[in-house]
Amino acid sequence: MDSTMEKIFTFIDNHATAIQKEQELPYLESLLATTENWLDGHIKPEQQASKEDIRKAIQLAVLKGMKEHIQPHHQMTPDALGLLMGYLVELFVKDKQAVILDPAVGTGNLLLTVMNYLDGRMTGAGVELDDLLIRLAANTGNLVEQPVTFYLQDALQPLMIDPVDAVVSDLPVGYYPNEETAASYELKAEEGMSYAHHLFIEQSLKHTTEGGYLFFVVPKLLFESPQASQLHSFLKKHAHIQAVMELPETLFKNSAHAKGILVLQKKKEGLKAPNEVLLARVPNMSNPNTMAKFFSQVNEWFKENKQ
Repeated sequence: MDSTMEKIFTFIDNHATAIQKEQELPYLESLLATTENWLDGHIKPEQQASKEDIRKAIQLAVLKGMKEHIQPHHQMTPDALGLLMGYLVELFVKDKQAVILDPAVGTGNLLLTVMNYLDGRMTGAGVELDDLLIRLAANTGNLVEQPVTFYLQDALQPLMIDPVDAVVSDLPVGYYPNEETAASYELKAEEGMSYAHHLFIEQSLKHTTEGGYLFFVVPKLLFESPQASQLHSFLKKHAHIQAVMELPETLFKNSAHAKGILVLQKKKEGLKAPNEVLLARVPNMSNPNTMAKFFSQVNEWFKENKQ
């Protein structure tokens, strides 16, 4: 018996494939048309589905489309990692109606995973430069009924977004091509091109309220790169590092692309740094026993350092 999520995926995939054949469009554009038809009430799945089933089904369809239309810089955040980020946001962010920003939102998968996890407690904002990806994100946000505002722009240009309570982002890694824009950042490279992921950290801190939290998926070797000492000095000045977590390499197809999680709190007068930064290695996420032990260690650290 197929699960509800699989049935929803089949419903989406059948419609997208039909549009793809009829109109000779790429699969991702056919998927966009399918989500629009669904929102307009022209098509409708037979079964009721939860917000998570809908998100996962659309995610599967996006993955299918990305395989056909390879976009190496648009890797989707793995689901298990999205849920772990949701757990961390819930642990740190205690506001009942927090505003959360993803400045590199892509198709919205990470942001909507976190918002579904904290259903009803978050209002979201997402920024994305790719027109197709952001339209898919907006349609998915509407289908799962999460309150998100999307901004189509380069997130490293000036943002018309009020400071938010939290930022969650799987940071784009690499060099940022617009040297003129990069020149206005503290974290601009002393010579040559600047790292986009460093500039995203700075831009995110700029748009976070004092005392707010930031949850980043970062390259594993973030603090070992040629520009790491500059990043260290910047973070020391503007934020308290809360946690640095190493993710299991099994989450990534290529161990060279292994990542970690960095949790920051923006400085605020009277706010102290934790007694010790939480340094942790996330175990194999498919093993419930080792994950239970990991969560209890994180909760223990939280009690000792944050309450």
